[in-house]
Amino acid sequence: MTTTLAPHAAPTDLADALNHGCRCQTLDPEQLRQELGRDAGLRDVAATLAHTHPHLFANTAVFASQATVQAVQASVAALERTLALPTWAQQVLPGASAMAQSDHGPLGVFMGYDFHITPTGPQLIEINTNAGGAMLNAVLLRAQAVCCGLMNPALNAYRNMATLEDDFVAMFQAEWDLFNRARGQAPRPLRSIAIVDEAPQSQYLAPEFALFAELFRRNGIRTVVTDPASLQLRDGVLYAGALALDLVYNRLTDFDLSDPKHAALAQAYTDELAAVTPHPRAHALRANKQHLVTLGQVAALRALGVPPTDLHTLLATVPACERVYTDNAAALWERRKLLFFKPLDGFGARAVYRGDKLTKKVWEQILQGDYIAQALVPPPLRAMQVGDAATELKFDLRAYTYAGKVQLLAARTYSGQTTNFRTEGGGFAPVLWVPDLALQSRLQDHPPCHRSNC
Repeated sequence: MTTTLAPHAAPTDLADALNHGCRCQTLDPEQLRQELGRDAGLRDVAATLAHTHPHLFANTAVFASQATVQAVQASVAALERTLALPTWAQQVLPGASAMAQSDHGPLGVFMGYDFHITPTGPQLIEINTNAGGAMLNAVLLRAQAVCCGLMNPALNAYRNMATLEDDFVAMFQAEWDLFNRARGQAPRPLRSIAIVDEAPQSQYLAPEFALFAELFRRNGIRTVVTDPASLQLRDGVLYAGALALDLVYNRLTDFDLSDPKHAALAQAYTDELAAVTPHPRAHALRANKQHLVTLGQVAALRALGVPPTDLHTLLATVPACERVYTDNAAALWERRKLLFFKPLDGFGARAVYRGDKLTKKVWEQILQGDYIAQALVPPPLRAMQVGDAATELKFDLRAYTYAGKVQLLAARTYSGQTTNFRTEGGGFAPVLWVPDLALQSRLQDHPPCHRSNC
């Protein structure tokens, strides 16, 4: 493989050249198995994951320029400051569920901001309050191999991940501290956690639940992975079986906890019997897709009192969006090839449509539902070697964040209209940033890689 670069290429150009010209396979499958199975309780997961989840991990990394990474960080900070404004809450909470009205302290773990990288910078595609995959990506980072000399600077720039899992644990402790502070209680160690989802063992990201459980246990926190139906309230305490719970790591997609099957969890949240994170208030304030409309409108942002610097950042990174109504339906249909349609209450890329793929039948379904029309931002491409075939897959960048700060950047590589874990050669991929022009000179001077997978 030879990566050809223009003389004195900027880091952004360099990252793009690597994404398009380098098909090195950096994933070390054996190292991945060792990392997944480093705890005794995870060895069965490690042994079977390649068979049960063949498209969970991509075989290579994605490159991003330092300018792109900084722009993502600046965008996340501006978004979080805006979503924390009192004027924002005053505007959005009246239309939210009763469960979202009270603030019980916690901010919400693992916010996820998804971006497409464009020649003019990153563009925000989605906001999630329940972003899955952070723990899987932390493990994936430790299983990357240097395929040739030119990879050393980029990979080594991202090797300092020793504290990432400690940061995850500290985040949950911080949520527990905020919960106790809101109740006027002194801080105390987090002792017990339930990781809660519907039929958790059958969820596609069930391996991540096991990874989190082992991480918490290593840090002295008793942990169970359980279905919400197993939760019980006894004497003002939330239990999972015999375990009295301090905190629930909530992986449910019932964002307002309105399902009757989740009544015990809903009551524990409302009555402040356990910390719940993420929670209905976080979803109402941050992840309603109507917010994508507001965050891209200059008049709306000014009315909220967004400072000029943050306003400039948001307008540069949030694509134009509008609600789909009968009144604008004809105009949107005419412009459909430039738009992407998303249901207002959707998640996980369900019932979303590229405008250029729309049929009249689907369009009628959109008009009968609550949808937004988002300016189409084509995803970037990553060159890959899948078996004997050279191909290009789409990718997005996901920023996992807490309290407005990026903890981890990861990519999802795929083919099709939306991200998925069904693409041969696709899946989660680590994001390696091009740190400075020193890497450019190494690439310019480095001979072609002679490994068979490059």
